[in-house]
Amino acid sequence: MSTIVGTGIRGSAALRWTRRGAWGVLALFLAAFAVFESVKYGFATSAAALVFFVLPDLTMFVGAGDAVRDGTHERGRLQARAVPFYNALHRAWVPLIVLVGYSVGPIEWPPLFTAGLGWLTHIAMDRAAGYGLRTPEGFRKHV
Repeated sequence: MSTIVGTGIRGSAALRWTRRGAWGVLALFLAAFAVFESVKYGFATSAAALVFFVLPDLTMFVGAGDAVRDGTHERGRLQARAVPFYNALHRAWVPLIVLVGYSVGPIEWPPLFTAGLGWLTHIAMDRAAGYGLRTPEGFRKHV
């Protein structure tokens, strides 16, 4: 691996921290935008942003009862049958399509837009913290 000239930091580590920093800046921007839209449009938009901010992590409960019952629970590991749901709700392009579609489409319902903002904020915060998608076995892929 090459080093960044003059820093002694491996290129991949510097790139990883730069990427995580960019996700963090995006998360702050999206959160501020969601708050702005919520104040502007009221309770329904606030509720939509909060629900969709929490929604992606609710997929972790899929199969949780099976893990406890079978004794297969491991710290930090998601049940294999929950992985497709978790990964689907943690892909950034899905809420991005919602936001772009709302912005250019004929629909004018602000809670839909703030739902997309809340959802994308969640994903950006996860990526900034170093969490990515899950492997098929349920382990974290670090960003």
